[in-house]
Amino acid sequence: MAKKKKKRNISKHSLESQVLNILRKFPNKTFNYKQLSKLIGLGEVNSKQLLQIVLEELETKKKIISTHRGKYQLKSQVSLMEGIVDVNSSANAYVRVDGINQDIFIHQKYLPNVVSGDEVQISIFSSFKKQKTEGEIVAVINRNTTQFVGKLELSETFAFVLISNPKIHFDIFIPLKEVKLKQLKQGQLVVCKITDWGDKKTNPTGTIKEVLGYPGEHQAEICSILAEYQLNHKFDESIEKAAKDISTTIDPETIKQRKDFRNITTFTIDPIDAKDFDDALSIQYLDNKNWEIGIHIADVSHYIHKNDIIDKEAQKRATSIYLVDRVIPMLPEILSNNLCSLRPKEDKLCFSAVFELNHEAKVVGQWFGRTIIHSDKRFTYEEVQKIIESEKGIYNKELLILNKLAKKMRQQRTKNGAISFERSEIKFELDEKGNPISIFLKESNDAHKLIEEFMLLANKKVAEYIGKKSLSFVYRIHDTPDPEKLQTLSFFLKSFGYNLQLENKKSIAQSMNSILNNIHGKEEANMIENLSIRTMAKAKYSTENIGHYGLAFNYYTHFTSPIRRYPDIMVHRLLHHYLNNGANETITDLELLCKHSSDKELVASKAERDSLKYIQAKYISQFIGQKMQGIVSGVTDFGLFIEVKNTGCEGLIRMKDIPNDFYIYDSKNYCIKGQQSKTIFRIGSLVNIQLRKVNLEKREIDLILI
Repeated sequence: MAKKKKKRNISKHSLESQVLNILRKFPNKTFNYKQLSKLIGLGEVNSKQLLQIVLEELETKKKIISTHRGKYQLKSQVSLMEGIVDVNSSANAYVRVDGINQDIFIHQKYLPNVVSGDEVQISIFSSFKKQKTEGEIVAVINRNTTQFVGKLELSETFAFVLISNPKIHFDIFIPLKEVKLKQLKQGQLVVCKITDWGDKKTNPTGTIKEVLGYPGEHQAEICSILAEYQLNHKFDESIEKAAKDISTTIDPETIKQRKDFRNITTFTIDPIDAKDFDDALSIQYLDNKNWEIGIHIADVSHYIHKNDIIDKEAQKRATSIYLVDRVIPMLPEILSNNLCSLRPKEDKLCFSAVFELNHEAKVVGQWFGRTIIHSDKRFTYEEVQKIIESEKGIYNKELLILNKLAKKMRQQRTKNGAISFERSEIKFELDEKGNPISIFLKESNDAHKLIEEFMLLANKKVAEYIGKKSLSFVYRIHDTPDPEKLQTLSFFLKSFGYNLQLENKKSIAQSMNSILNNIHGKEEANMIENLSIRTMAKAKYSTENIGHYGLAFNYYTHFTSPIRRYPDIMVHRLLHHYLNNGANETITDLELLCKHSSDKELVASKAERDSLKYIQAKYISQFIGQKMQGIVSGVTDFGLFIEVKNTGCEGLIRMKDIPNDFYIYDSKNYCIKGQQSKTIFRIGSLVNIQLRKVNLEKREIDLILI
């Protein structure tokens, strides 16, 4: 009689040791649960279940790591890196690591509760598909944000804040006792702060900071944008008080230390609704038949001092933000709209760049320094344009000379390789409640270009003056575009019959300018301009000067808007310091502020874009069910983005809603193709559409194809 096989009892501790021994023996290999069971010799179901528990515990203790598809490896053998995560709408993510060209793919199963912009630590492993490097987020080093906006969803036993952002893949749990305590109501838009991030299997827990209102209410929606990007639209009382305490009297001693321009013809040119005027132009005819042009900029640095309470707040904000219906200023109103605003018929302190120009608009002399001015007239762009066109009106001689010089400077810039983007700006007329009642496209005219050229001249020459002395400084830099992106743009433009020459920097600029000039007024103009701008690198602030590609300047900075940009205040301080023979400043602090300012500029841009998308969605919602025309502005594997004619609004036709055929996405040719009809929709195609629905919360416009 055969002996019964004795059951093998195996302890948890023993199993843990055997697993670790196998993984140490083969440090470069990965093993799944079945492979480890076989190597250890486990046959019993209970033992295999115990192995699964041991593996999970070892992973929790961070002794081993699950790489991919349930395979395990010693943690010490896994490559760990740090980077910034970017979560996409499909719930997967990529991590950007400095020094690595290719972003690391993170599958959603290896993604804890994180949001784009979080700084994370990842483990790297070889992808199962081998085409790309994959990883797992093993720790969050820094949270980009802990504050979110969403809609409150109540039940009898719990509550959640549902976030509409498609790139955030978790909802936030709110304890029911807090809901009752704060008397919160179903469907309210709320600002929520996360108190516990949970893990891959549990939702974060949060607390309600503020109730904004209900979805679709104008004030609630705009405030939700501010809360989402953590933008404070108010100043603390201490900052307001500090601003009020600044003397409005200009001391005689201060005037003595400045160059006096009060008797020279001076004026400002700004939008009709502007409240702060931070730049003015002066002009006088010299005995040698040249012109002296002064670019006078509000001397903000005279009123706020480095690291005082107002300066620290300005540093933190870094920029003013221009939403559709309001401005979130960098400085308190008493400074931006009063003390530092170059209002007419008032003496004002300025930092100035003064140039002697000959009749060919060549600079033959320059001076930089602190001044006092007295603006004779506050012009709007519309008034100046009318004077330029009619050659009649107050200061018409001065304005015509400035326009003539500006045109020559612009011509020279273009000849040197500057690219002339002249995008139409979407503007809304709003009623007293913030509802859009009409929409129009604002185009750049000679009056705008006049001011632009002289501001560019001041920015360029200030940067050049300091840059050639090799002193630490703040530059506005713009890198050359990615060659692959240029090739892609060139291929796309050919489908419209435009030829982008890629031989060298000058040929790119000349052919791009020719294309931009040819598309002016055409249906595809806005779309081509948008795609061309996206092809370009993003401009940013830096202490390392690489020039400005788009403007074709070897040196460039921001000197002309210190009321609304913190880097301009930095530039004023540095210029004043060096003009007074100050020692070279250390770069470290300057570079940190440059990076911070660039980051905040990006946040401001996103908030401004979201406010525009909301107002566009609100405006077009009155036309639900109506038929319109549009132009295909984007093609993806899930549908077509359509720019609705005469509105600038962009909506989506989902692939599943395109009738009468099955369409395949062709990424190389920016189009979708019908498998039976062979119908092709590509970027630039004109289509007949119908507005199906509008989601104000998500700022989404749904269209169907007719």
